[in-house]
Amino acid sequence: MRLIPILLIPLFLASFAWAQETAETPPDQDRSSTGGATTLEDIMARQRGETVDNSYRSGNTGQGNAEGLLGQLGTRGVASDSDIYRALRYGSADVTVSAQGPAAGVLIQDGGMWWLNFRTGPLRTYGSYILGAMLVALLAFFLIRGRIRIDGEKTGRTITRFSGVERFGHWLFAGSFLILGATGLLSLYGRDFLIPLLGKEGFATIAQGCKWLHNNMAWAFILGLVIVTVTWIAHNIPNRTDLKWLAVGGGLFTKGSHPPAKKFNAGQKIIFWSCILLGVSISLSGLSLLFPFEMPLFAKSFALANATGLPQMLGLTLPELMSPQEEMQYAQVWHVMVAYVFIAIILAHIYLGSVGMEGAFEAMGSGEVEEQWAREHHSLWLEEVQEKAASQGTASPAE
Repeated sequence: MRLIPILLIPLFLASFAWAQETAETPPDQDRSSTGGATTLEDIMARQRGETVDNSYRSGNTGQGNAEGLLGQLGTRGVASDSDIYRALRYGSADVTVSAQGPAAGVLIQDGGMWWLNFRTGPLRTYGSYILGAMLVALLAFFLIRGRIRIDGEKTGRTITRFSGVERFGHWLFAGSFLILGATGLLSLYGRDFLIPLLGKEGFATIAQGCKWLHNNMAWAFILGLVIVTVTWIAHNIPNRTDLKWLAVGGGLFTKGSHPPAKKFNAGQKIIFWSCILLGVSISLSGLSLLFPFEMPLFAKSFALANATGLPQMLGLTLPELMSPQEEMQYAQVWHVMVAYVFIAIILAHIYLGSVGMEGAFEAMGSGEVEEQWAREHHSLWLEEVQEKAASQGTASPAE
C-alpha cells in the first residue's frame, strides 16, 4: 500500500490519455467542397459522438491579415464574427480587457470540456467504485472474522500508549480530514441528490458553506500532518520485524495469532506512510487550487515528465504551456483522485481503530490501553516500556 501514491501517477497518465483520445482527431476527408469550412459529415460525426478534427478551425481564425488583426466585428471588417470567436476559443486572439489578472484575458477556455466530461464521468464513476469496494470488503471482513478480541485474560492494568501531544496531532489531522472529505464529497455529488430535495437555492447555501469549510479547514489538516509526521516518523521506519508481521497477515485473519511488533506494526506503518505521501500530495494540489497564479504545478511537472521520455513511450503528449484555468483543472482532477484513495484507506483505519478491534480506540481516546492488549498486539514495544520503567526505578509502567 506504500506504492499507492506512486501507482496514482500512471493512473493520472491514463486519465490524460483518455482525455486525448476523446479529443478531436483528424478525419480523412476532403474539405475543398466547403472551402475549408465545417462539413455535413463533421456535424453528423459529432451527433454520433465520434471524434472530429478541429484543426481546420483552430488554424483558420481570420487573424492572418491586417484588418483581421484589428479584431473588428460586424459586416464591414474582413474578419467575420465566426473568425473572432474561433480566435477567442483557440487562444490566438489579441485580447485586451479592463480587468487585471493572469486569467482575465482567457474569455473562452476550450480545454475545459475534457475536464468537465472526465470529472462528471469516469472520475466519479471509478472513484465511487473504489469507496464502494472498500466498504464491501470491510463489511465482509467483519462478517467473516468478527471483532478482533483480546484473547488473553485482562489484567486490569493500563499502560500509556500515546501522550497528549500525540493524540492532539492525530485528532487534528483526523478531524480535519473527515470534514474535508465530507465537504469534498458533498461538492462532488451534492447537486445530484440535494437539489431535488432542497432546491437550487438550498443547495447553493450548502455548497457555499462546504466551500468555505473546505478551504479553511485545509490549514488545520496541514498542521496536523506536520505534527503527526514529526512525532511518529522515527517509529515508522521499516525493519525486519515488519516482514514477520506481514508474513502472517498481522494475525488479523487468524484467531490467537499475535506476531511481535514495536510501537507501530507493519500495517500501521503502511497507513502512516500512505497518509504522509497522500497528505503531502493532496495538500500541494489543494494549495495550487487556492493559489493558482502563485503555485502552478502541472505545466512544470509535465515538462519534467516529458524530459524523461515516459509520456512519449505511453503515446502521450503532456502540455507544457497552460492557462491558469487549465492548471486548476489538472490540479482538481489530481486532488479528487488522491482523495478517493485517501478516503478508502482511512475507512479501513477507522474500522480497525473502532469496532474492528477491541481495545484499539482507547489508545487514541484516553491514551491508555489494557496491558494484555499491548502484550498481544505490540509485545516488543511493551517490553521496551517495561525495561525503561525498570531502569528508572519504577516498579511497573502500568497503573
